[in-house]
Amino acid sequence: MTPKILVIDDEERMCWALERALSHEGYQVMTATRGLEGIRLAKENEPSLVILDLKMPDLDGIEVLKELKSLYPNVPVIMITAHGTIDTAIEAMKIGAMDYITKPFKLEKIKVQVQQALHLSNLENQVDFLRQELGKQYGKLIGQSEPMKEVSLLIRQVAKTGTTVLITGESGTGKEVAALEIHKASNRFNKPFVAVNCAALPEHLLESELFGHEKGAFTGATSRKKGRFEVADKGSILLDEIGEMPINMQAKLLRVLQERCFQRVGGTETIHVDVRVIATTNRDLAAAISSGTFREDLYYRLNVMGIVMPPLRSRKEDIPLLVNHFLEKFDPTKSKKISSEAMKTLTQYNWPGNIRELQNVIERALIVCQGSEIKSVHFPKELLNHLEELTTPEIQLTESGFSLGELEKHLIIKALEKHNYNQTKVAKYLGITRPTLLYRLQKYGIKYDHN
Repeated sequence: MTPKILVIDDEERMCWALERALSHEGYQVMTATRGLEGIRLAKENEPSLVILDLKMPDLDGIEVLKELKSLYPNVPVIMITAHGTIDTAIEAMKIGAMDYITKPFKLEKIKVQVQQALHLSNLENQVDFLRQELGKQYGKLIGQSEPMKEVSLLIRQVAKTGTTVLITGESGTGKEVAALEIHKASNRFNKPFVAVNCAALPEHLLESELFGHEKGAFTGATSRKKGRFEVADKGSILLDEIGEMPINMQAKLLRVLQERCFQRVGGTETIHVDVRVIATTNRDLAAAISSGTFREDLYYRLNVMGIVMPPLRSRKEDIPLLVNHFLEKFDPTKSKKISSEAMKTLTQYNWPGNIRELQNVIERALIVCQGSEIKSVHFPKELLNHLEELTTPEIQLTESGFSLGELEKHLIIKALEKHNYNQTKVAKYLGITRPTLLYRLQKYGIKYDHN
């Protein structure tokens, strides 16, 4: 698309000269000799760039600038000023002008300024687009339940600080979404948000990914590469699945967190960075420390501020909100709705896969459903079969009563008996993960023959 340039100057000769020079550069040029006329043209044509004279007969250039910025905040404006009004031009830049040029000027100079301003504007638009795509990739926090209100409060409290954050929770609970929300609510919101999956790369590649490498550092290193920490400078870095990071890499990461500097692989230059670190994991790091697979000193360095994402089964009142969100996401035309019977089915299920599983179920239902209303029959058989099995073991209440711990222990024992001591089936039946089940077995001293 050809860039549209609007020239607003009370000198007709200046308008003519700029129109002629910029048209030869391939731009579409509009001119106005009055401020109000320029505003009208801007409203009708939405220019890519505006060249505006400070001195106008009907409306001061500053007032025109304010109006243009209210209409199109992202459109770059170059001010034209005389030598005696440079201070006013600087004031205009504080309001939102991108640059200024003083009279008399050479047409070649303003051509360069226009080219640079359009290039910078395009870059800013790309950044905005990528930021929006990032939001689409990770989604947004949804929920009005008490557990989610607590999470939102913690995010608001920690966002404005530079504190390192450790977000824990089961898979699919939205840990990455929470990390992005922290970045967006921070003072770094207009700086990079860089994510690294620590479980996706072997140790030697992960080090290069995080800290970069020099040319020739290893086979295949044909050029210098910046690491994610360097790219994220002044912004935030998400270390996803930090619990899977190899123990040797943990020591190198600890040094970066302590000293805020590092060297590229194969390099000698010390690179200093200002990066907000957010880490996520679904592992029990305390257990990993005990087993020797996670450094205790790194854990305390990461866990300055801890946020625990609640599983979906503990915030079922949020399920209708999430369902409607996914319906809008996958069916923008709103051609299908969900029946009350189907919604009831969704709220009865325990969601071991959490929000990610719910999203997949809704996306599948929209594909399977041929009519205008989603019903339970459109859900996966595994979900429906689980609901059929979901019956509460009979419990005899005594006069003296018993603790919730005893009740939980009783339920686990009954579930083990029901599913022939198959831990995977028992965990799914109870709506918890297998590691959580193992922890409960150890907690209550429940022992049985695994064979």
